[in-house]
Order: sequence, then C-alpha cells, then structure tokens
Amino acid sequence: MNLSMFNLEGKIALVTGANTGLGQGLAVGLAEAGADIVAAGRSVPTETEAAVKALGRKFAFVPADFSKPSIAGDVAAQAEAALGPVDILVNNAGMIKRNDALEFTEAEWDEVMDVNLKSAFFLSQAVARGMVARKSGGKIINIASMLSFQGGIRVASYTSSKSGIAGLTKLLANEWAGHGINVNAIAPGYFATNNTDALRADEKRNTEILARIPAGRWGQPSDLAGAAVFLSSRASDYVHGTIVAVDGGWLAR
Repeated sequence: MNLSMFNLEGKIALVTGANTGLGQGLAVGLAEAGADIVAAGRSVPTETEAAVKALGRKFAFVPADFSKPSIAGDVAAQAEAALGPVDILVNNAGMIKRNDALEFTEAEWDEVMDVNLKSAFFLSQAVARGMVARKSGGKIINIASMLSFQGGIRVASYTSSKSGIAGLTKLLANEWAGHGINVNAIAPGYFATNNTDALRADEKRNTEILARIPAGRWGQPSDLAGAAVFLSSRASDYVHGTIVAVDGGWLAR
C-alpha cells in the first residue's frame, strides 16, 4: 500500500470546537498529516493556532456560536474566504446538560440539540453544497459518542443528539456517496479533557471507569488523530456511513 494515500497536503479542513480537548487533538492531527486548518467556535483557539503553525500549516479562525444553527452558511463561506474551498469538515462542537429526565427543561433540550445535532446537519449541508458544485468530493466526519450506542443517565438531550448523529451520518452517507463525499463518524470513549476533570478527580468513579476500559487508561486527544486522518484521506474512499469507536475497548467490554 502506498502511504501517500494518508497525505493531506493541499487539503483544507474545517474543524468546529477546536479550542481545547478533542477538537484541538483533531485539528493538530490533521495538520500533522499536511492539512491547513480553519477552526470555528466561540473562543479564539490560541494554543491550537500555535500548534498548527508550528507544523508549517496555515491556520484561520472563524468566530461561531453553534447554538444558532442559522450561521452555518456564513461559517462555510468565511472558511472558504479565509483559506479556500473546504475539503474536510469535522463536526466536533458539542455541549452537554445534566438533569433528571423528570425535571429536564425544554431549554436544556433545545440548546444541546441545536449545538450537537442541528448545527452539525446544516454545516454539513453548507459544506457539501460547495463540494457538489465543484464536483470535488470531500470528507465529512461527525463526532459521535459512547452514548450513540448506550443510554446513559441524566443526559436526555445529549444522548438523543448523539444517537441522532449516528443516524444522520448514515443518512448523509447514503445521499452523498454518489457525489464522492464520504460521511463517517468517530465515537470517542473516555478521554482526559477539561470536561472529564471531575470524573478523574473522583477516585471511586475514576477506578470504576478504568476497570471497564480494556486498555486500562483514559484516552488522550492525540489518540483520535489516526482515525481522523484515515477518514479524511484517500485511504477511506470506500468507507461510507461507518462509526469508528476510539474507546480503548469500552464497547467491547
């Protein structure tokens, strides 16, 4: 096999929520493979920008509040204006709200669904329209979750949104494969990020979680890079509608 199939040089990747954690790991991983990066989100991704530029890749930032799905078209247009037509889209921006299902509010439901699912669809639509118009094909990667497969507790809107991402990934793959657009998803397991600080600090919960993970450790954001590069590259040209679990074996257990 020719390893140049994994080379992303000359490609433009739009990564949402790339400020810290998993999004930062994804953006830097794609840059390591040669892609130039447009990061879209609410916070200026200073660390991510420095890491990408240190690799000799171009970087641009597009301010975006994905709780307002109507901005999707503007985000896609600004990304193209900044670095050029988008070849790779990574829908990573996400949020979570916790509450008992009996007490869950409409606001808690809507905010999570807007960010995690609705914005992911409309940004995919905006980017795919460009790919179809150019007849260029492209790669779209959605970020799913262990809760795309499992129910969880006290996270009704998050579980629903991530289950929706799993279904949406397959739907878009069915519709767009004929245009040369690969739509797939990555489902991260338990990763060491700011969002899991409290879990890792809780000795009992940390021990319980590690006991369930065959790999015996929390994932690091860099652990997502291999799957992201594969799904962004020519190596995955015949991969459509799949969800790749990067979970240290969590689901296998």
